[in-house]
Amino acid sequence: DTPIFNQKCSAMISINDNQKIGIAISGFGMLFLFLGMILFFDKGLLAMGNIMFLCGLALIIGLERTFRFFFQRQKLKGTVAFFGGILVVLLGFPFTGMCIESYGFFIIFSGFFPVAVNFIRRIPVIGNLLNLPGISHVAAKLEGQSSEQL
Repeated sequence: DTPIFNQKCSAMISINDNQKIGIAISGFGMLFLFLGMILFFDKGLLAMGNIMFLCGLALIIGLERTFRFFFQRQKLKGTVAFFGGILVVLLGFPFTGMCIESYGFFIIFSGFFPVAVNFIRRIPVIGNLLNLPGISHVAAKLEGQSSEQL
């Protein structure tokens, strides 16, 4: 176990070896997904990226928690789209599969978007970019604010 010291919270977070390996595998999975999209939706890279990302996620948070996360009743539609998109990519239709997978990803992780946008707003340079005219309305919608609150 490697302790990580967070100066703001003054708390120690312990990361075991499986979690370290999971972070590395998930990182490589995201890299493969990025390269697969950059290289005109290369189905081999996209398939490897999907598999590595899911395996890494299972190592980071554990197999049981991964299943509980994906198979919640309110996330079932997104889960079916996400895994269906992965299946379509594996069957050899990378562009269609990534579109379906992206829709599922958006549905599954839509609960995290307000937290992420709020966090990004607090970062000095990037937070100012979110206040630009066109971007501020999109960021507000992701954060869950109405246009009257802007």
